[in-house]
Amino acid sequence: MTKLLMAGLFVIAAAQAGAGELRIYNVTTKVAKHADFSKLKTYTLVTGWPSIDVEFHDQVIAAIERELAAAGLAKRTSGPSDVTVTYAAVRRTDVDLKAKGRGPAGERPTYPVASITVRMRHPITNQDLFLARAVTPIDLSPGAIEATINDRIAKMFARYPTRRSNH
Repeated sequence: MTKLLMAGLFVIAAAQAGAGELRIYNVTTKVAKHADFSKLKTYTLVTGWPSIDVEFHDQVIAAIERELAAAGLAKRTSGPSDVTVTYAAVRRTDVDLKAKGRGPAGERPTYPVASITVRMRHPITNQDLFLARAVTPIDLSPGAIEATINDRIAKMFARYPTRRSNH
């Protein structure tokens, strides 16, 4: 019995240790089940947690607005709208913990990663209707960043309910 308990604890500890090093880069979405997305026609863009990099911010906004237009939503700059849309962006540096150390201090390789979240909410109740998140390694060269932003935001909105029903 003691050996079985110890073996079980070892498996749990090993799984938790391995899970700490696992990096998942993907696009995830959550959609409100009760919402009728076919009735949503207008949106207002509200300030969220934008990137401090102005060019990155402008590229994200342009990609979001392009995808919302493709989904049939028109932007309103004032007055009531069917939904509010905001985004948050965070850039971080990940370390490859499995790689051997390099350099004089044994540094491990690092690479930049972006996390972008787009949130669509009901303007009165503030309830989430569509929530999408992309976490992805990025190439910091200007053209590559814009291509990655456009690709990930397009993947987010490919899962938007009215677009899925059209495919």
